[in-house]
Amino acid sequence: MRKTVYLFWAWAALALSGCGYNALQSSDEQIKASWAEVLNQYQRRADLVPNLVSTVKGEAKFEQDTLTKVVDARARATSVQASPELVNDPAAFQRFQQAQGQLSGALSRLLVVAENYPNLKANQAFRDLQAQLEGTENRITVARNRYIVAVREYNVTVRSFPSNLTAMAFGMKEKANFTVENEKEIARPPAVSFDAAPVPAQGAASGVVK
Repeated sequence: MRKTVYLFWAWAALALSGCGYNALQSSDEQIKASWAEVLNQYQRRADLVPNLVSTVKGEAKFEQDTLTKVVDARARATSVQASPELVNDPAAFQRFQQAQGQLSGALSRLLVVAENYPNLKANQAFRDLQAQLEGTENRITVARNRYIVAVREYNVTVRSFPSNLTAMAFGMKEKANFTVENEKEIARPPAVSFDAAPVPAQGAASGVVK
């Protein structure tokens, strides 16, 4: 009897492995790790914004509308509940993506406008924050790219035969990913002008998060 039980579990393990169960589990864990890093870098950026805004406020004639948009965009970005389950909800994922895109656009605009204020550009605190922000944006891009690859591999496994049967049996569905259009936007560098009139930043995301 005991031997029969062992043989059954051995057969079950082989069957699950052959049907992609192990691959699905491995991919799912990779997605969780990649998503955690994406959130970590977005939080790092959000944490830099208050000090950046405070420093820019020291420039008496700086555009208040630009500062307000950054503050509002940060509030929207941090108000979206970024739980691990977010990747399983396309609508919630889209709202999160839009909110982060709006913050990216607002920050790009702020840095473009700052080019018109020599005193601000010479401020060491501002320059340090700008460097930290640029470094964080690079980390965000790397983290997002890793997440995109992880989700793509997982989704292919979920759709492929015979692993798609295993996915259906265990309720494992495709996960949300960053859109191609959004990737093009964040990859586009902001326009920088040294003329008297500020040039609107490129790459600001559209959409309102409610």
